[in-house]
This record gives sequence, structure tokens and C-alpha cells, in this order.
Amino acid sequence: MTARNEREPYLRIEGLTKMFGDFTALKDVSLEVYEGEFVCFLGPSGCGKTTLLRCIAGLDIQTQGRVIQGGKDISTLPPTQRDFGIVFQSYALFPNLTVYKNLAYGLENRRMEKDKIKQRVAELLDLVELAGQEKKYPAQLSGGQQQRVALARALATSPGLLLLDEPLSALDAKVRVYLRHEVCRLQRRLGVTTIMVTHDQEEALTMGDRIVVMDQGIIDQVGTPDEVYCHPKSRFVADFVGTMNFLPGVVVGPRQVRLGRITLDCDAGLDRLDQGAAVTVCVRPEDLALGDADAEAQNAASARVDDLEFLGAFYRATLAVDGMEGPPVTADFLPRLVRELDIREGATLTVVFPGDRITVFTNR
Repeated sequence: MTARNEREPYLRIEGLTKMFGDFTALKDVSLEVYEGEFVCFLGPSGCGKTTLLRCIAGLDIQTQGRVIQGGKDISTLPPTQRDFGIVFQSYALFPNLTVYKNLAYGLENRRMEKDKIKQRVAELLDLVELAGQEKKYPAQLSGGQQQRVALARALATSPGLLLLDEPLSALDAKVRVYLRHEVCRLQRRLGVTTIMVTHDQEEALTMGDRIVVMDQGIIDQVGTPDEVYCHPKSRFVADFVGTMNFLPGVVVGPRQVRLGRITLDCDAGLDRLDQGAAVTVCVRPEDLALGDADAEAQNAASARVDDLEFLGAFYRATLAVDGMEGPPVTADFLPRLVRELDIREGATLTVVFPGDRITVFTNR
């Protein structure tokens, strides 16, 4: 297979800016999406992710910049002349039409022959596992079934690009988790280039080949789920994706940072920072480990358990670390480990900060 950087992107966004009066919703956004990718736009409400999706679809026209799809500049084309299917959060099904008519609608507008429409609708129903439901109206379907109909309708004309605007957010938790897998399975089976907008980090981490993290109209980071989660490029990404400890520190060497009276060795690129520089040290709760009762070991410190919260798959401990200034440290431990070591509130532990999982940001 040809390496990604040797291929031409299927979708290219160049210097996109979108203004609503005096408000800048998107600021000089550039992005490349490759054929067959599943890309998630992730960010808080108001970050610009839906506006970017709407600019790609032509539902909003950018103030500046270009949108190129399949080598063709579509920047000023109306939505009807762009090659995409879209699923909205509300599904936007026609309530007065049956499932069959909803799926056939776009095909009829393209003046496809009736026999071919019937065949295509049957294919779509099989694809989303709704065969036999074609005579029902949307109100007679569950939320998950309506979502599948909306997805099938978006795929009816075999578009080159599938756009999903928070398509699972209206569903209850169990259905949402199930349909995540179904949407991914369908996307991989069809190989359709897909962009999904979501504010749900778990959704983005489990579904996307790459994640585009947005904040205040700009892209903060683009990367695989592993890259975004394990190697955040900004404090915003570190804070927004997952749970993170933010601890005040000072650089004391090319690979060392001091937190209060504790010195940690870490693999972060501290050589670019001056000694004495104030930094924020980041480490995820699940990356903290328990060590032997030897606080002299590398990156180890004694800590008291101030609080222990059971969250099902793990216990979340609040630790007061000896010699460390700043906020308490949060650590996640497996229930088996908590039982075996009899970890409880008031207990004293030796906690280890893994040097290869520490991220450091300069204070500005």
C-alpha cells in the first residue's frame, strides 16, 4: 500500500475562514483527508467543528479559503452539486413517508428507473439490517432504527463523502455504543471517506482513524486516537481528551523536572527549555503505577490515599504525595489491585510516575 504522505488527499481544505458578522467561527483552517479514512472532528460546543462540516457540504459558504474534493474545487458549488451524503443529529427523515420512500427519495430525484430504485432500496435495507421494515413510518421505528434509515438514505446515491453531524447523540447510552460499532463496520465495508462531528471524546477515540481536535475556530491537533491521547500537543488537548493531572513544576535538567521536593526523570523534550523554567507536568491517572515501599526508587514517592471512588472498571484514588506542591494527584487502579493490596482511604502507598508517559508544557 502506498504511504499516506505519498497519496493525494481526497479532500483538501485550504486556509478556510468563516465569519458571521464580526464573529470568526473558523480561522485559517487547513486539513487533508484521505480516501477511505474515518475522520472525527472533536471539540467543545462552539469550537467550529459543525461550521467546518457545513462549509464542506456547502450549507455555509466560507468567507475565505478553498474546499477541494477529488481534485475538483467545490468551494462555491451549491450543496446539490457536491458529492456527499449527510446524516444530521435529528436524522431529518420525512415523517409522512415510509422507510422505502425515504430511501428512494434521492434516487427518484435523479430519475433512476423504478426497478433499479427497488433493487437499490433492498440493498440498502440489507446493508443496515432493516429488511422487512420498508412499509413502516419513522414514528414506528426506534431511535436506533431511525438512525440506520438516515444512514442508509445518505448512502443511497453512493456518495464519495459521508458527513455525520453528531448522529448518535440523541440515542441512549447502550444503543449509542452498539451503533458506534455498526457505523464503523459499515464504513469499513463500503470504504467511503467519512467525516463525523462529535463532542464525545470516547466516540472519537473508538471510531476515528484520525481525530481533528478543534478549539475556538482553529485546529489544535490532528492525529490518530493514540497520538492525541498519549501525546497531546497542547494543554487544551491534554485537558479535553481524557482525564489528566496538571502539576506545577520547574525544569532542573535536560531530562529532569522538579515538583516541590520531588525530582522526576522524563522523556519529554526538556532540552529546549532553560533551567528554572516554570512548566506544567501532565500525567494520566491510569499511567501512575504502584511500586515497592522504597521511595528512593526512580520517580517514586510516598503518597496517602485521601479519597477512593469506585467507578466500576476501576477505582479512582485522590493522593496526597509527600513533598509535592500543588493540587492532589489522581490515580486509577484496577479493582483486583485494590483488593489484593487492601488499598483504602488513609493508606500509604508508593506511587511511581512513568518517565515515558509524562508530558510537559511551558507556562505562558
